[in-house]
Amino acid sequence: MTVEFTVDEHVARVTIMRADRMNAVDEATADRLEEIWSEIEANRDVRVIVITGDGEKAFCAGADLKAAANKKSGLEYWAHARANGFGGLAMRSSLLVPVIARVNGLALGGGFEMVMGCDIVVAAEHASFGLPEAKVGLMPLDGGMIMLPRLVPEKLAMGMLMTGKRISAAEARSYGLVNDVVPAAELDNTVNVWVEQIKECAPLSVKAIKECVKQTRDLPVSEAQSLKLPALLAALESDDANEGPRAFREKRKPEWQGR
Repeated sequence: MTVEFTVDEHVARVTIMRADRMNAVDEATADRLEEIWSEIEANRDVRVIVITGDGEKAFCAGADLKAAANKKSGLEYWAHARANGFGGLAMRSSLLVPVIARVNGLALGGGFEMVMGCDIVVAAEHASFGLPEAKVGLMPLDGGMIMLPRLVPEKLAMGMLMTGKRISAAEARSYGLVNDVVPAAELDNTVNVWVEQIKECAPLSVKAIKECVKQTRDLPVSEAQSLKLPALLAALESDDANEGPRAFREKRKPEWQGR
């Protein structure tokens, strides 16, 4: 088993199980991750996702270069790159369920690309992030070159991309790439706090918010405001849209149905 996948109480937990390879992703693992995201997209019961790596050393060290050696040239890899980015997640636009990255160690190359594709990032103090591809004659083709300059100032992005520089969890937080940095012993508790806070919100509202942010960030304000997105319309027409105000009037917690 290369990836552990469970769903319990509306929470999907995805763990890359290759600790002996620093949770580097080979082709079989990439295929399994793609399957998991598609399965979650079809499961209306899932309201939040937590992705992490096995062990305490690495979230994901990127592509497994030993497994990939002599299989594809760099040009072949680029020409047949996965449309959704590294791990099927880095640039995925169809996954509207919020994704929390539980970063328990190194997040390098594709691992960092996956982190950038998540909505909320909680990192252990010893975690670090980087795109070292240029150091080995490669490039961050699965989202890194595209996404990092959109998430941090260009000079910071170029410094990391062109040198392979690794940054600490504290630095990543100061750049706005990480929400929380905590001691390793507090990692699970902090992630679970985020999970519960998301579950307190109407699931269709959360999906609509994510779709709106992802689909409109490159549009002019007036065009973005008028865009009639499917998830937005679904949330506005849902039973939950009535349940929220009703629960507020009745001074009770809302009972979300996700419909």
